[in-house]
Amino acid sequence: MKTTLRLNQDDYRSKVLGCWLGKNVGGTLGAPFEWIRQINDVSFYVQENLNGQPMPNDDLDIQLLWLCALEEKGLKLTAQCLADYWCLYVSPHWNEYGTAKINMRQGLLPPQSGTFQNAFKHSCGSYIRSEIWACIAPGLPHIAARYAYEDAILDHGNGEGTYAEVFMAALESAAFLVSDLRRLINIGLSYIPADCGVAQAIHTTLACFDRGISWKETRAEILEKHGNGTLGMPYPGQPHWTGVMGYDVPSNIAITLIGLLYGGEDFGQVQCIAVNCGEDTDCTAATAGSVWGIIRGAPAIPQKWIDPIGRGIKTVCLNLGDLGTFGDQLPQTVDELTDRTIRMGRILLTTHRAEHMVSTEPTNVQDVKDESLCASDAGQSIWGGFNTVRHDFDFFSVQVDYGTEGPVIRDGQPKTVTVTVHNTYKVQGNLTFHWYLPETGWKVSPSADGYAMSFRWRICKPIQVPYVFTADRITRSTSRAVLEITVEGRPTVMHVPITLLNGNILTTEQA
Repeated sequence: MKTTLRLNQDDYRSKVLGCWLGKNVGGTLGAPFEWIRQINDVSFYVQENLNGQPMPNDDLDIQLLWLCALEEKGLKLTAQCLADYWCLYVSPHWNEYGTAKINMRQGLLPPQSGTFQNAFKHSCGSYIRSEIWACIAPGLPHIAARYAYEDAILDHGNGEGTYAEVFMAALESAAFLVSDLRRLINIGLSYIPADCGVAQAIHTTLACFDRGISWKETRAEILEKHGNGTLGMPYPGQPHWTGVMGYDVPSNIAITLIGLLYGGEDFGQVQCIAVNCGEDTDCTAATAGSVWGIIRGAPAIPQKWIDPIGRGIKTVCLNLGDLGTFGDQLPQTVDELTDRTIRMGRILLTTHRAEHMVSTEPTNVQDVKDESLCASDAGQSIWGGFNTVRHDFDFFSVQVDYGTEGPVIRDGQPKTVTVTVHNTYKVQGNLTFHWYLPETGWKVSPSADGYAMSFRWRICKPIQVPYVFTADRITRSTSRAVLEITVEGRPTVMHVPITLLNGNILTTEQA
């Protein structure tokens, strides 16, 4: 829908550049204190040998990879496409990064790759890479949030980490049009459930700030109510709040906001307060720096914070071998990153008929209404299906739900997998179903073959079939079945893979 809202193209560039500069500053300032559980006392960089170079920062690395994916594959990125890039180029084996990669290489697709046996799905690895989606969708938080969801479910599945990235991407996208932080927080909150851990920690932060207590007192309350110990260890003198290893993102999103709220207009204070709160310091300061930079633009960042680290980019967790010649496909400076981000942003705006959003005319955001930026359904249309694997085809979308135990099957025990088919086009289709089972001895009920009539989207309910698989003996670590769906009278053939892991050696708790 056409509106009078617009960004001057120079303002757009300034905000994107401010985002990436703020990211580099915060990541470098916070790096030496990452996961040291204490109140710090920093007022500037503590590294003595920066020599005009930033610290390597995985918060930025994966976003560089996503930019390459956008340039190579276009705007129709899905979690499944990003999963291929992840397996090819994301090198760490730690925490959620490594768990997701193990699951993907075993054949599990997102969101199962981020959910199954992932002790770190409530951790911080995804909200720290939200900026790329906001910067290519300025003023379009519903689009930024959708990309963020596809990204987050790779390694956070149905965890709080996914809510965190959706929240932050929506907030950052809206920040291209809205400068008031409280309004931005409310816009971001509209995209996630009101009762999720991230939302609860945010509300506690706002309540503390409104009471007029210090940032140290707010930090203490956040950690008491919403925090958790690193690797399952409690805070000194405090109970182990959730008993869940890796439950870190609610408190760290809150710390990011503590820096922004208490630091206010002072960029240096925003950065230092975030780092001085401790915890995941490089992530909290880097994200706070990005938000501040989007709101106020690159010229507002004091030069004293830029000179020690320069404008280069250093990577730490990407396999550079096939990314050009030893990584030269990646942006080498924040300025190149800005230019390439804006190029993709212009393509997105044109695709979504919002090219008016960025123009040579003066910026006009005076009439922006929060309702136009908030989610109309509390974000349900974005994250509501994150317990299912989605396969999108030209005219249909197929969702696979593995149930509460996930993609696990055991000898002689029935395993229910529910398949839902949405007709996303305006024309009826008569569908034929056929299962290709893994090997002899496998059975599926109600039948390996079936037929159903599919009506147009939003008029009739989708087709939903609970299939029950049984196998006398599971002989492989990973078993794959394929559901073939064809459309009568049309050349359409859709293949939907089902991956089931051998659960004979897993306890219910492990699964």
